[in-house]
Formats: sequence, structure tokens, C-alpha cells
Amino acid sequence: MDKTSFYKKVQKRTNEILNSSNDGDIPSKICDITIMTLVILNVLSVIIGTVPSIKAEYGTPLRKFEFVSVILFSIEYVLRVWSCVMSELYQGSIRGRIKYMLSFMALIDLLAILPFYLSFMKVDLRVIRIMRLFRIFRIAKLGRYTKGLNLIRDVFIDKKEELILTIVAMFFMLIMSSSVMYYLENDAQPDQFSSIPAAMWWGVCTLTTVGYGDLYPITLPGKIVAAFISMLGIGMFVLPAGILASGFENALNQNNPDKDEQSATEAGICPHCGRKLEDE
Repeated sequence: MDKTSFYKKVQKRTNEILNSSNDGDIPSKICDITIMTLVILNVLSVIIGTVPSIKAEYGTPLRKFEFVSVILFSIEYVLRVWSCVMSELYQGSIRGRIKYMLSFMALIDLLAILPFYLSFMKVDLRVIRIMRLFRIFRIAKLGRYTKGLNLIRDVFIDKKEELILTIVAMFFMLIMSSSVMYYLENDAQPDQFSSIPAAMWWGVCTLTTVGYGDLYPITLPGKIVAAFISMLGIGMFVLPAGILASGFENALNQNNPDKDEQSATEAGICPHCGRKLEDE
């Protein structure tokens, strides 16, 4: 076996191990479980590291654990970029790798390790503190290994147009309700409803039915409009819930075609032609 073929074979095998090739691939399963465990422990480390007492007592071990984790995540990232050209989606030594590096999951992998390396550069400390928030993105790495998260992603992609439409409608309602409430309440409460942007806080709390109570109308027209907007807000937030519920139902039916056939057969209907089955 020449060096080129051996190199390609190792590259292909690395890509298979990192991308869960099949259920019978033991090294791939071990790799998946190891990375999933490491991600979960990292997220827990980030969370408990914000507790002052734990940070004071276990700060050094937590930093060492993060150092080891970043090294392992960095090795994983480099190996993924190196072996991605073995996939049909990322053909081409340079173009394929650039395409992979710009993919969603590759960007998540990069954001998971980038804050650590930025801390060694001469960067504004405020920027570093903000970037350290991206450490929580490590939990998004679980998306590669959890079918449930992949299902959620597929549903959002499938229903993106409907969801964008409802978001635009909700934003339009927010602007309209805040503007109306500003003109109704500004004279009575100039400090509270001082501007339309200030009234938007009331609009968000009302349309989402949170109702903090720190900002509310006191005039009769304002109360009437507020009551109408509150009821409208309930209906507005039902729309995305219904869209997502429909998307999940369709996705589950596509993943379980046998379930539909069984249900149709039990109902006395042929799952293929839709005709009523005759009793034998």
C-alpha cells in the first residue's frame, strides 16, 4: 500500500468515526459518547463556575479542566476540517474545507473554542468577557449526536417561512400597540410613556401576557385598548405554537410511516389506495 492510499484511508476512517457512520461502528460510538460527555461536563463547569463560593475554592481545577477540554475540542475541530473532504458535500481540498468551515455546526465548534484562544491575545477585556459567553455554545455541539435536536432543527427549517411571517406580524402589532398607547397615555403619564420606544416595553409585556405591572395605562381609553391588545396577544402567540405543532406532527409521521399504515388498517381503510377494506 503506497503512502497516498494509506493517507486517504486514514482520512476516510477519521471522517467516519467523527460523523457516526453506522450503529455497528464501535469506535464511532465511543467517540460520540466521549464528546457528548465532555460537552455536558463543560456546560456544567461554566454554570457552576459562576457561583462565587465554588469559583473561589475550585477555580483552579475548573480552569485546568477547561484547558484540557479546549485542547480536545481543538483536535476534534482540526480533524473534522482535515477529513471533511471525504464527504460528498465538501469535495475539493480548499473549497470543500472552506465550505465546511462556514457550515452551521462547524461555526458552533469554532465558537466553542475561540474565547479561550482570544484570552491570549491583546484584545479589549470587555470583548473577551463577551466572547466567553460563547463557551455555552458547546452545548449546541450535542446537535450532532441527538436525534431530537436534529428533529427540532428540521422542523424550524421546514416552517421558517411561516414562522418569519408570524414574527413580522407580531413586530407590526408591537409597533402599532406601542404607538397607540403612547398617544393615549403620554399626557397622563409623561414619565412612564415618555416615548414610543419606552411604550414598547409595555407592549412586549402585554402581547406576551407576562404583565410585570411596572407600566400600565390609567386612562379609560388606554385601559380599553390595553384589554383588546392583551386578548389579541394571546391569539398572536398561539400562531407559532400551532405552526410548530403541525411541523412536529409532519416530521414524526415522515419518520414513522409504518405507524400511519397501521392506524389506517385499524380504521378499516387501505393505507395505499384509501379505499375501505371489505370484511372477510
